[in-house]
Amino acid sequence: MPDLPWFVYAMLLAPLGLILVAAAYKSLQVRAAREWPSTAGKVMVSKAETRQVKVIDSDRAEGHRFEERNFADIVYEYSVAGRKLRNNRVSIGEDRGNFQVAETIAKYPVGAAVTVYYDPLHPDQAVLERDLPKGMWGCLGIGTAIVLAIVFGSAIGLHQLTEFASKHLANPKVSPFVVAMSAFGFLIALFGLALHRQASLARKWPVVPGTIKSSGLEQFMSAPSEPAERSQLTFQSRVAFAYRFNGIDYVSQHASLGGKVSSTSRGLVERFARKYPNGAKVKVYVNPLNPSEAVLEPRASHIWILWASVTFIWGVAYYAAVHG
Repeated sequence: MPDLPWFVYAMLLAPLGLILVAAAYKSLQVRAAREWPSTAGKVMVSKAETRQVKVIDSDRAEGHRFEERNFADIVYEYSVAGRKLRNNRVSIGEDRGNFQVAETIAKYPVGAAVTVYYDPLHPDQAVLERDLPKGMWGCLGIGTAIVLAIVFGSAIGLHQLTEFASKHLANPKVSPFVVAMSAFGFLIALFGLALHRQASLARKWPVVPGTIKSSGLEQFMSAPSEPAERSQLTFQSRVAFAYRFNGIDYVSQHASLGGKVSSTSRGLVERFARKYPNGAKVKVYVNPLNPSEAVLEPRASHIWILWASVTFIWGVAYYAAVHG
């Protein structure tokens, strides 16, 4: 095992730990909900709606941003001890939006009779589904094993590659740098290939008409990469468009597969936003497997930057390996 500081492994495994803690907390909620009594209810509203969701964004100094996402708004009515109540929570699990919107609306149409499970201490808190997805813990177990294998396997593999390289390079001292740069370039290349494949699939998605809801700029202070660095004023395109797919209305803020255009240059971002003026009619490419995912440009924007980065990184690694 490579002799790395303990906090390096802690940083690599922290996301997995947070996921497992969240899953355990939800399991406790499910166990408590199994004891909740039930009553008959009726679906009063069944439609799609958009909500603002707080999303983690490490590129920003404040560490988050707000994003508009699609939700299934299922409002049901029920009675407890003669008191008529309404709720719109479907599952005990967290709904972060943009997931199974059409399926949920189809499952709970207006007028449908439903079984409502409510908290006896707080009857206004209720759900229609009190079980977590089947096989969740099995998937988490497999995912945990894969993450552990990747983290420790990569660490051991890079350590062995470094030792191997040190025996074949003119200057053994540069072997950690050469191996690290080569691995970094390999990861970027994998990301580029995945983005290229996603673009190839997106070009085959169904096309529906859409309308630009809003188009403009958003400015924020970027998160410094080093503690000594200062935050920079950064501009990001903000293009939101509405579309309809299979009778359900959706909204998306992802104009291209490459994500939102961000830059410290206001003019560069403005040029992109001007392509989509407010109210303009556009063609929307919709993922039929998840209609909440849609883009206006089904191509990997600026993917050449990734390939140029890979070429540069591997070039530096090669130069260091040959010339020390």
